[in-house]
Amino acid sequence: MVDGREIRITHPDKLYFSSQVKVSKLELVRYYLSVAPGALAGIADRPVVLKRFVDGAEREAFYQKRAPKDRPSWLRTVVLSFPSGRTAEEVVVDDAAGLAWIVNLGCIELHPHPVRSRDLDHPDELRVDLDPGPGVPWEHVRTVALEVKDVLSDMGLHGWPKTSGSRGMHINVRIQPAWTFAEVRRAAVALSRAVERRRPDIASSKWWKEERQGVFLDYNQNAKDRTTCSAYSVRPLPDARVSTPLDWREVPDCDPADFTIFTVPKRFATVGNPHADMDRHPGSLEKLLELAAKDEAEGLADAPWPPHFRRAEGEAPRVAPSRARSVPKPRAKMPLITVANSPDRDAALAGLERWKAKYHALASYLAVDDVLVDSMRGRSSTWTRIRVNLRHVPEDVRPRQETPDPDDDPTRQWRELRAGRGPKKAT
Repeated sequence: MVDGREIRITHPDKLYFSSQVKVSKLELVRYYLSVAPGALAGIADRPVVLKRFVDGAEREAFYQKRAPKDRPSWLRTVVLSFPSGRTAEEVVVDDAAGLAWIVNLGCIELHPHPVRSRDLDHPDELRVDLDPGPGVPWEHVRTVALEVKDVLSDMGLHGWPKTSGSRGMHINVRIQPAWTFAEVRRAAVALSRAVERRRPDIASSKWWKEERQGVFLDYNQNAKDRTTCSAYSVRPLPDARVSTPLDWREVPDCDPADFTIFTVPKRFATVGNPHADMDRHPGSLEKLLELAAKDEAEGLADAPWPPHFRRAEGEAPRVAPSRARSVPKPRAKMPLITVANSPDRDAALAGLERWKAKYHALASYLAVDDVLVDSMRGRSSTWTRIRVNLRHVPEDVRPRQETPDPDDDPTRQWRELRAGRGPKKAT
């Protein structure tokens, strides 16, 4: 029984983590119940995308937007509309019973939208996602987080930091629900560019990975239909790390490895939720939007949107610089080749190793950040794309683009159909 409701946990002994630590489904449910007030603070009264790891953290997950038909009668839903024009009836979790119910479905992570059920068109949260590139040290992530704090303060806003549970950090900003998704994203673009101007050596607002260095401030997490893991979410890493809310005083010395499913319940019982007062501090985006207007007046175009969004007025070209037709040189400025596409991350990484073995003489030319491992999000699942930037390889020995190995892009057929070409026929 959870909050007076009977919640049946199916296959309670099934291991959801097994490679480095052992965690069963029942233990995962018990973890979430131990931090329920904190976890619910991040998802309550919000529609939630169900990211389901039905075979555990070490296997691929899939995204389920639509609420299961066999859900309990007491579980609320709301209908969201998406940029594609489609709609979906999504789950809204209001209490610990609902939390336990979605975890039983295999939801290791929690993915709420930044809106409340009473107003689905005006976010009450701006989300700053700090995403470090390959080889970027954790120290730089913390430094950029503190720069974000200062810029937000200059804009009259209060940021609430948490570890992402992976390699980055998240900073959530409670705002008045007075702006559209497009306006919140516009404010996030201005914030990202302001931080980059302060620390261009370690911070980047550039959408294209080939242009970035250091820590990317992913402004597009504020586009409609985007979600990030919320506070106290367990992440599918071998040590079962947790996306943990922090006090700003903890940020300079924090280590994400300290926060796991085994340590966070004790921390929560001892110090509580550092973000407990977040709802008491809704701020205004007016100053950030003034900064956005200033950037635009000085010639900065809107930053690129995610690929499945309609092109926005004033948006910069939605094409990677290395593929832009305007590049005058016969070879691209950033010569990228794709070496692997697969829904199975391990299979994609194995393909990368085969490519390295084939071109072993080039290894000494490649920097750490020349290998781009992208977690791509399709309509209902994730897949891994691996590219190699040959910028440091002498032009006369650069290998040409070959058929990736493996070459299993689950979105290819959908993209071809959308483009009106139809799927390619096998020959």
